[in-house]
Amino acid sequence: MTIVPPNLRGLCAALVAGTTLAAYPVVAQQRPSLNLYGSTGLIDMPSGESQPDGALTATTSHFGPISRTTLTFQITPRLSGSFRFLGIRDWNKNIGCLPACTGVDQFDTYYDRSFDLRYQILDEGRYLPAVSIGLQDFVGTGVLAGEYVVATKSVAPNLKVSAGLGWGRLGSYGSIGSPFGTRPPLVIGSGGNFNFDQWFRGPAAPFGGVEWAINDNWTFKAEYSSDSYAEESGNRATFDRKSPVNLGVEYQRGDSFRIGGYYMYGSEVGIAAHFLLNPKQRTGGGVLVQAPDSIEPRPTRTADPDAWSLDWVAQNDAGQILRSNLVKRLKDDGIEVSSISYDGRVAEVRIVNTKIDAEAQAIGRTARAMARVMPASVEQFEIVPVVSGMPVSKVVIRRSDLEALEFAVDGAEQILARAQIVSVGAAQNVAAADMETYPKLAWSLGPYARLRLFDQNSPFKAGVGLQLNGRLEVTPGLILSGKVTKLVASNLDDRPPIPGRKLQAVRSANYFYDKLGDPAIETLSLTYYRKLAPEVYGRISAGYLERMFGGISTEVLWMPTNRRWAFGAEVNYVAQRSPDQQFGFNLPQEMYQTDAAGVEVGPSSYRVLTGHVSGYYKFREGFHAQLDVGKYLAGDLGATFSLKREFENGWRVGAFVTKTDVSAADFGSGSFDKGITLEVPLSVLFGKNTRQVRTTLLRPFGRDGGQRLEVDGRLYETVRSYREDGLTEQWGRFWK
Repeated sequence: MTIVPPNLRGLCAALVAGTTLAAYPVVAQQRPSLNLYGSTGLIDMPSGESQPDGALTATTSHFGPISRTTLTFQITPRLSGSFRFLGIRDWNKNIGCLPACTGVDQFDTYYDRSFDLRYQILDEGRYLPAVSIGLQDFVGTGVLAGEYVVATKSVAPNLKVSAGLGWGRLGSYGSIGSPFGTRPPLVIGSGGNFNFDQWFRGPAAPFGGVEWAINDNWTFKAEYSSDSYAEESGNRATFDRKSPVNLGVEYQRGDSFRIGGYYMYGSEVGIAAHFLLNPKQRTGGGVLVQAPDSIEPRPTRTADPDAWSLDWVAQNDAGQILRSNLVKRLKDDGIEVSSISYDGRVAEVRIVNTKIDAEAQAIGRTARAMARVMPASVEQFEIVPVVSGMPVSKVVIRRSDLEALEFAVDGAEQILARAQIVSVGAAQNVAAADMETYPKLAWSLGPYARLRLFDQNSPFKAGVGLQLNGRLEVTPGLILSGKVTKLVASNLDDRPPIPGRKLQAVRSANYFYDKLGDPAIETLSLTYYRKLAPEVYGRISAGYLERMFGGISTEVLWMPTNRRWAFGAEVNYVAQRSPDQQFGFNLPQEMYQTDAAGVEVGPSSYRVLTGHVSGYYKFREGFHAQLDVGKYLAGDLGATFSLKREFENGWRVGAFVTKTDVSAADFGSGSFDKGITLEVPLSVLFGKNTRQVRTTLLRPFGRDGGQRLEVDGRLYETVRSYREDGLTEQWGRFWK
């Protein structure tokens, strides 16, 4: 089956020829604008341009009964992806089934989720336009499904013209025929399936429009739409589509916000707001930190031969004095000195970075402090970052290089070229260690929010309250931690539709945990980390591991310091917790499975042995891939593939997909698990050093198939930033 027809290249060439209206040079313009679908485009139609690499945009748009909320990420300079949530009001008002509507017709407002992909084939040049090809709602129910090829050309310094051909719903008005064959009917089923055989099939229709930048802030748009809105305007009569012409005016404020007003389809008024972010940049001009110590050059041997003497090595309290001086210099940076060892010409310092969000910067601050504290005879500095009691790697730097390169224009690059990053084992000949501060207690009390997204009764439910976090590091690597929450205001006890279950309710029981778990002991566990070999790490956790499961979790990770890959394995034996999230493991009858006749069956408690083998690979440009294969919480077998892009300032944007031996019918709406992750370092938001990160997970439904244990502190994410590729990515901050 051909997904992209072989003569599509000819179609692209025709579009290129048709839109090359004038050979105007490309001029500096505003960032390409977005349409009401949240993708790069005109008003309701796409355009041929792309957003800047790494751009993250959020769009909310509304016209007539239709509302869309979209998150779009420019994955690479040419490839972008979108996740969209759609709401159509008055969905069943005119179809004659009230009050006994079923299936998709049972809701007054129809909610749907969709994913898009688009790829820019050509960049705009002096004569050629920008050309993109796109798949809209390519995996889902297909309510928005359509494909397109579109070209955009600047025909004047402030005027752009777009023209394209659309299929699916983008080919439903003004069709010129079906160049690539008929389009088979869409089989929705449980949704979430790839509709390969529909792509670029069926009627094709032209669309186009113009975009005129009046000045730096205001833009006028006009377009001819090839979308007939057959279901919304025709079958269900939710609005009256009188014309294919849409008009709009947009206002751009700064680089981060754009708003527009529109007259849609001859009958409706629309509005859209676009929020524009660039994860490559730090907000507010960066992180405010105290200036680092300068490197203090050593005197020459001839000028001060006593300074170079090795007599200090035999001094009984030398280690304690040196460690104490390092502690004083590094305290404000949040760097703890775990241990120190030396032999007169080489000094090794093991550190724990509790504050600085860039690991290379913590290494640089430590090197500066050592240059101030260490006797002149010490030429080689060895800095070992320690995470959860485990030494991860060793950074070897010559002191003379620090002295020579501090003010060099390319000092960071030169020091990296001369440094070594190698694997490390247990400390040898420790002269002084940090044992007096154990056990270490840290706690915090702050605001708390829990979201439940995308159920069919309401797209957004939330609870807010307080969260108490505690962490007691008993000895290096042995950590007791917990989290208690109390809601103050919430609508989470509003019950969503709960279908009959074929699987154990491992995640679809969210409602019961939200309703009954207040206050809740969300986690309470004891974790032990250990470095098993120079490049092998281990973890064992026991207790209430997450809000829904408790038990034992074990993990081992092989992560070579100087390679881009790693392998791991995890085995867990867990029981499902009571929904009140106290100390019990008994389940209410409502959480039982149902048999073929709809009769509730199942145990009063649920236990499962689960585990995965995992492979990790770090690609160029900050892309991290992970493949997990194994057994999930509901007992199903399968695999999860995830891909994240990490930026130098710590932002991470990713997506994942899981497929197991659970059928689409047994899984339920969505057919298989998939979602988007967004991780934002708080240092970027608040402009000060902290290692805290806020993670947002967007997934269409909390279903039961393909669900992993949500245990904190998995090894790969704990240690990967301190291996060679993690350190070199942020080495530009070494001198800061």
